[in-house]
Amino acid sequence: MCAKTNYSFLLLTMTALSWPPSGAALAAEATSAPLANTGDAAGGAVGDAAGDAPAEGEALDDIIITGEKANRTLKETTTSVAVTTPARIAQENIQTIQDIYDRTANVAQTYGAAGFTIRGIGNTGVSNAGNADAATVYVDGAPIPGAALFGGPTDMWDVAQVEILRGPQSTIQGLNAMAGAVVITTRDPAADHWAGDARVQWTDQQERTFSAAAGGPLVADELGLRVAAERRVNDGIIENKVLGDREDALRSLNLRGKLKWTPKALPDLTAVLSYDRTRRDGGYLYQYVRTDVPDYYDHRTSFSNRPNIGKVDTDIATLNLSYKLSDALTITNVASWNRLRQDASQDSDGTPADIEVVDNKTKATTYTEELRLNYAGDRFSGLLGGWYYNRDLAVDADSHVTVTTPLTTITNLLRGAGFPAATASAISAAYGKVLPVIPVSYQAHQPQQVETAALFGDGRYRLTDRLSLLAGFRYDHEQNRYGAGTATQFTGTYPDPAAFGAAGTPLNLAVQAINRGVAGIVAQAASATASNQRTFDAFLPKAGVSMDWTPDLVTAFTVQRGYRSGGSSQNAAHAALVPYDPEYSWNYEGSVRSTWLDGSLAVNANAFYTDWSDQQVTARFSDNVYDYNTVNAGKSHLYGVELETTHKISPVVDWYASIGYLRTKFDELHLPNGSSATVDLTGSEFPYAPHWTLAGGVNLHFGGGFVANLNANWRDAVFTAVGATQGQYRVGARAIANTRVGYDAGLWGAYLFVNNLTDEHYAQYVLTSQNRAILGAPRTIGGTLEVHW
Repeated sequence: MCAKTNYSFLLLTMTALSWPPSGAALAAEATSAPLANTGDAAGGAVGDAAGDAPAEGEALDDIIITGEKANRTLKETTTSVAVTTPARIAQENIQTIQDIYDRTANVAQTYGAAGFTIRGIGNTGVSNAGNADAATVYVDGAPIPGAALFGGPTDMWDVAQVEILRGPQSTIQGLNAMAGAVVITTRDPAADHWAGDARVQWTDQQERTFSAAAGGPLVADELGLRVAAERRVNDGIIENKVLGDREDALRSLNLRGKLKWTPKALPDLTAVLSYDRTRRDGGYLYQYVRTDVPDYYDHRTSFSNRPNIGKVDTDIATLNLSYKLSDALTITNVASWNRLRQDASQDSDGTPADIEVVDNKTKATTYTEELRLNYAGDRFSGLLGGWYYNRDLAVDADSHVTVTTPLTTITNLLRGAGFPAATASAISAAYGKVLPVIPVSYQAHQPQQVETAALFGDGRYRLTDRLSLLAGFRYDHEQNRYGAGTATQFTGTYPDPAAFGAAGTPLNLAVQAINRGVAGIVAQAASATASNQRTFDAFLPKAGVSMDWTPDLVTAFTVQRGYRSGGSSQNAAHAALVPYDPEYSWNYEGSVRSTWLDGSLAVNANAFYTDWSDQQVTARFSDNVYDYNTVNAGKSHLYGVELETTHKISPVVDWYASIGYLRTKFDELHLPNGSSATVDLTGSEFPYAPHWTLAGGVNLHFGGGFVANLNANWRDAVFTAVGATQGQYRVGARAIANTRVGYDAGLWGAYLFVNNLTDEHYAQYVLTSQNRAILGAPRTIGGTLEVHW
């Protein structure tokens, strides 16, 4: 579809969505459309606690969006944002951030807990090239390294709100936000009363969770404290037949403390200090099971001879200082520090033989500082801020890998030495039977350092009481340094030349030469430690217009530039660090925010079209398996719609739903002269970019404390790889239903829940060549006991 057609699609979609329907049409829409948000996100929370029932005729509560740093309501926010409140977390028994990904329009998990996509763009990109992330998860304002996401502080105990901002957030968030951002805010302390919560949860899948949180005033009405803790113990369901243990067993502990100070001597000052400590010891970030055994879904097995482990330690500290200079002007300073230690080791071949193991240890320290002025006047409101970011990260690899023996290269070399083509092919094939793969011991040290300073602004000006102009910008200055040093060693046995021919014969001499060539390939992959520093400057504008047609109907259109920084990549064959440039995108987006039925029904939508250029892809420059590096050669586009709603029908029933539609495509791949791609990306879709995502749920409040929730989500089939052959890497659609029923007595509650109610059998990734797959969670039945005081 050409750009003109897509812009027409976007504008027509927004016009249709913003046209006020008749009463009959609205009733039909409310009863038949498969709509809406991550639950109460579209227009407000469904209650302050899981058991709260909406009052008859009560309007939806306002949701305040914090991810854009302006504290606007959802109706005032043009960005497509899905919000999950504490009520939704409790009602659906949401445990992790991955549970929220599954319930959000145009958001998907990749495989295991390895990552996620927003509008089809993975948090680490879409083409397996480049060092910068494309989306970031923030916890209380601190950006979390991608390596921590499968075991870091992203569980949902004592969380106040989760926002998933879809589409480029480069103007406000800066680097690592081309796809969007995930903003997690934990609960603040209270300074006027003591309160606490505790929960015990267990399941039939050998998982137990113990959670507690409590807080109150240390100094009445001035200084409040809140502490939270959660311990998860999971014995696992994947049996390793070789090692005799459970491959996905898990032990984790999350501790958090927060202080909030509002001194009476400085009534306009608010200071919040938080510290989060997470320790996770368990299986790898994703776990394979064998698919060549009977009933593999219900009897999950592994035959790895090496343990597949994933240990993550994170520490996060944030300090948020806010001072109200006047009724309209506030100054805020947010500082964050976080430290990551990760040990991830995987038996790559998945067999009892000791063939391949990948062992990576990651260390990272990140510091950020943001100083911001927020202004809220009658006509103009906005913010102006400065941002500093510094991350030191190092990856140390100690792995044993195998590389397919390059038989085509060997054949060509033999022909060049005078062997006839048929003879050269025969020798090469015979050699390949003896040495089909080259076993290599590989050690690497890869330090990275990123330092960024930015100036940013965002605002709106009311031309009239109904029409507003929107504008924003970010000037981003980044300096990054990437280093790499590798050591390699051949760990196998070379074919014996005497087995091919007598000493001194051409065949014997040819095999000796091939052995030397293989040794040279391994030696070429080694390089002394070197580093390369790059500097980038980016200007990222944003502009738009918003129209308040009525107090209950607001539409807007914005244009915004997205950005993913450049860097350097290692070409091991040439022992060189090769620079590559940033990626850029232009995002065109329309939005509708509307409320109906006296404010009890909210219907919100966004439609978008994105042009993406200078994409970072991998290019190969010879038959040498190590002769590759990152280049800017790709161009893509994507478009789609998110439609979300929530409705408080009565004190007994409220419901919510969402639908996402998405199309992605690699349009062009222009590689440098003399290079080639492992796969041709042209015409393929992005991985884990489902065309359709649907979710919805209903809450029932029966009176007398009895409550129930039924929710479901459906994800279309996805490709798990890119390129012209991606049809071989496809996993089918899946539908997951969940329920939670119980009794809420106010000070205590007891609940029964079932996840994957229908026991849907589905895969997240299939590795056909090794008869292995990453499977979705089976039906899980559990119970919860809670107390509140």
